[in-house]
This record gives sequence, C-alpha cells and structure tokens, in this order.
Amino acid sequence: MNRTENVKDLSKLHRIFAIILFLSLLAGLIFSTVQLIGAPLENNGDEAQRTKSDYTLMVVECIAGLLVMMLPSVLERRLSLHIPHLMYVLYDVFLYCAVFLGEVHDFYYRVPHWDSILHFFSGLMLGTLGFILVDFLNRSNKTKVTLSPAFVSIFAFCFALAVGSIWEIYEYTMDGVMGLNMQKYLLADKTVLIGRDALQDTMKDIIIDAAASLLAAVMGYLSIKKRSNMQSSSDVRD
Repeated sequence: MNRTENVKDLSKLHRIFAIILFLSLLAGLIFSTVQLIGAPLENNGDEAQRTKSDYTLMVVECIAGLLVMMLPSVLERRLSLHIPHLMYVLYDVFLYCAVFLGEVHDFYYRVPHWDSILHFFSGLMLGTLGFILVDFLNRSNKTKVTLSPAFVSIFAFCFALAVGSIWEIYEYTMDGVMGLNMQKYLLADKTVLIGRDALQDTMKDIIIDAAASLLAAVMGYLSIKKRSNMQSSSDVRD
C-alpha cells in the first residue's frame, strides 16, 4: 500500500470517527438534558444516584466537546496548516473517551486510572500539535524564522503543559461557578476531600501532562534531527 492510499484510508477513517463522535455527543447532550430536569439536588445516600450537578457537568462537557471537535479544522484553515489525518483520528478518539465514555458513561469512576490515561494521551497530542505549529513556521517560506530543533522541542513541551494548566484553571472555575466536580474533589459517594487529598487529582494531572509532553518533545527532537541529518547528507551528495 503506497502513501497516497494510506492518506485516503486515514481520511476516510477520520470522517467515520467524526460522525460517530458527533452523534455520540449529541445523544449524550440530549440524554443529560432530559435527566437534568428530574434529577435531585442532592444525593440521598445511593452512590449510583446522579444529581443535578452531575447532569449539569455532562451537559457542559457535551456542548464543549461538540465545539472543540471542530477546532483542528479551524486551525488548519486559518493558519494554512497541515494537520495529519492520524492526528484528527486520535483527537476524535480522545474526545469520545473523555466526554462520552468518561462523563456520560461514568468511566472516570468505573475504570481505574481512566483520567490518568486520558491526560497522558492528551499530553502527547498537545506536544505533537505544538511541534506541528512551530515546525510549520520553521519551514514556511513566508517567514524568515529558523529555529533549532532544541528550541522547537522546548516550545512544544511548554505549549502542551500550558494548555494542560489552562484546562485545570477551567475545571477549577467551573467547579466554583456551577458547583460541578470536574477536579474530582468529591468521591462517588459525595464525600468531600480536604487538604492534600483535594489537590491530588489536579497535581497528578499536571505531572502526567508534563511527562507526556516531555516524551512528545524528545520524540519530536529526534525526528527533526533525523530529518536534518538526512537533508545534510542529500545536500552533500548533490
């Protein structure tokens, strides 16, 4: 199978995943909105019972998911940027796992380390995206910027970590304004965590984001160095 066929297959796969994601998030939004109307304000002791705050979080997450699923294509058009179809597919899979499975189907509580897995996955994707953005600028004929592989890697690491930190700020703000539990300071039985335990989820997420971003930066650095060495060898032969 040649490169053109691979691109076509990934493009088709992206469209399929995008449709599945859109329909899933739309179904989740309708379900959570209907359940929100009749949900109790507080849990009466049943760990499986969901309250208005739980369904409010679902509504917010589903709406956010429907909006941000279009973000890569918007960036691609606005910046004349090429984002590989594989990145689109991975992005759709991430949103599906984070919103539809994580929030709507409660995988954050049902599946051990679900949140950590998704944060590591998102850190890798954001690090790669940071690489794509700066590497695109580095190779663009419209700019006179020439950045070293090390600088591009550092930027990709910082970019991914910054986006992860902004997400934690968003979670903290939504928890305070709307009484949600995005930072998981409440257990499934609504027990309120205090002290260091209340900070554990946030700090764990940031540490995992940093580890994944660093891995993406190192892999990207090696990729650019390899491409640079191959280019140098080609120039010498010419």
